[in-house]
Amino acid sequence: MRVLVLVLALALLAGCDRAPDTTASQTAVAGREIAMPFAKTFRVVDRDGYRVVDLKASVVSWGGDAVGEEQFRRLVLVPRGNTAPPLTGDLAGATLIRTPVMRIASNTAFHEAITKALDINDRLVAVGGVKSWDDALRARVRAGQVRQIGYGWHSPPDLDALVAAKPEMLLMSMEDMKSVGAMPRIAALGVPTVPVFAENEPDYMGRVDYVRLVGMLTGREREANAFADMVARNVAALKKAAAAQPTRSVMSAWFAGGDRWNPTIRNADAKLLRDANGRNPFEEPDDPRKDSFNQISTEQLIAQGADADCWILRDTHSLPFRDVAVLRRFKAYREGCVFAGDGMYKPPADAFDFYETGFIRPDLVLGDIVRMLHPPLRTEPFRYIRPDTKVPR
Repeated sequence: MRVLVLVLALALLAGCDRAPDTTASQTAVAGREIAMPFAKTFRVVDRDGYRVVDLKASVVSWGGDAVGEEQFRRLVLVPRGNTAPPLTGDLAGATLIRTPVMRIASNTAFHEAITKALDINDRLVAVGGVKSWDDALRARVRAGQVRQIGYGWHSPPDLDALVAAKPEMLLMSMEDMKSVGAMPRIAALGVPTVPVFAENEPDYMGRVDYVRLVGMLTGREREANAFADMVARNVAALKKAAAAQPTRSVMSAWFAGGDRWNPTIRNADAKLLRDANGRNPFEEPDDPRKDSFNQISTEQLIAQGADADCWILRDTHSLPFRDVAVLRRFKAYREGCVFAGDGMYKPPADAFDFYETGFIRPDLVLGDIVRMLHPPLRTEPFRYIRPDTKVPR
């Protein structure tokens, strides 16, 4: 197997005009900056005939803090047929990518939602696995037409499958330092890696700007901008409607087992609650070096959340909580405003659209929260966050 990897790697590198990734200078490059309305984890600069993208963020442990050093990657996007600039000076160590990219590998579900929004799912040659919400894509994966490289939740991509897919770009989300450690090996195999730090964005609209970035990479910039502008318009309308309603308190906290709960505290998920004109009793200042939630005890949950008007009690990670005596201590439970973030689920595929389309369509998620908090605005059905039918009574 190692011999196969080596042979494929040499074949890839032989006719390749991209440089392997090394440590790039982090000094800001000069040029005309292309504005990203919300993104904080990447910056794009236009130069004469090519673009430079700098991506920078921390790897944050699930429910915890940043681990290791902040990660940085510089990309140089050069149209096919154009002469590439020398990767020296402020481009030393950068990753060269020819655009438009036609063969894409991805290790996370929401990347597939991005390619679907841009109508380029046919360019996917490798994905995490068979949990795709999109039926047509999942069928291609099951048929072996699209390789499976493993999801990026807790491990780096399968290198044999990745190289065999012959991608021109790997969209790579990183959940732990093992994935960071794999990046030099992936670069040595001739696969340009685009780290996706969308989950580090403190504003949920920063995630939508990643659609714009993938649009640049794939020659679908006009479509990406139209998509992002549509989401922004929808969000603005929802915020305006919610602001006209009385502010209500809301918490999102799911049961992790034992005596532990995971409330939403900060960053993009907390902003969704706030923009729905909700007051989150657990909210703390945003911090890109922390996850959106942290564990607390049942006692803390009661102390801070007992008077919340509404409660998103469950999501797809939740363990069952059946202690009715404890639940009765919460106003949201007693008054019937208990919701679950488990909508749009395909059990046979174990696929949740909440983690695909919902990630890049915060307007849809925000719409659910607005309707949850403000009954006069319940003019449309719930999609992802809906009344909890499994809560014990």
